[in-house]
Amino acid sequence: MNSKAILLVEDNQSDIELTKRAFEKGRVANELVVVEDGQEALDYLFGSGAYAGRGASSPPSLVLLDLKLPRISGLDVLRQIRGDSQTRRIPVVILTSSKEEQDVAASYDLGVNSYIRKPVDFKQFEESIRQLGLYWLVLNELPPEVK
Repeated sequence: MNSKAILLVEDNQSDIELTKRAFEKGRVANELVVVEDGQEALDYLFGSGAYAGRGASSPPSLVLLDLKLPRISGLDVLRQIRGDSQTRRIPVVILTSSKEEQDVAASYDLGVNSYIRKPVDFKQFEESIRQLGLYWLVLNELPPEVK
């Protein structure tokens, strides 16, 4: 299994804790890096701001992205990820409570790999995270890194 980090972009503390617990219960071994707003996500991905020097040469194996974020929206984060040659191949999964059809359409128009609505029930959420980890981190073949 690829041991690269998973980037969770989420501003709701309860959802962060639920995701951490679901990853533990699902035995997803990858490090979970949590950032709480869109700007922090971009700083992490592009090695700027608080993450200056981190280097964009070590991208996460997966980005779990909420849409409703402070500072920069999830859709704008996705737009910037897909607009840069160094990050455009990173698998991005929208993980949100939004039921807005336009959010689903806009996400796919911008190149998201998958769109998952957060289940309210923890057991459902845990199973969603387990399957997500199995597919994206074990079964899916990652694209080659951009040179």
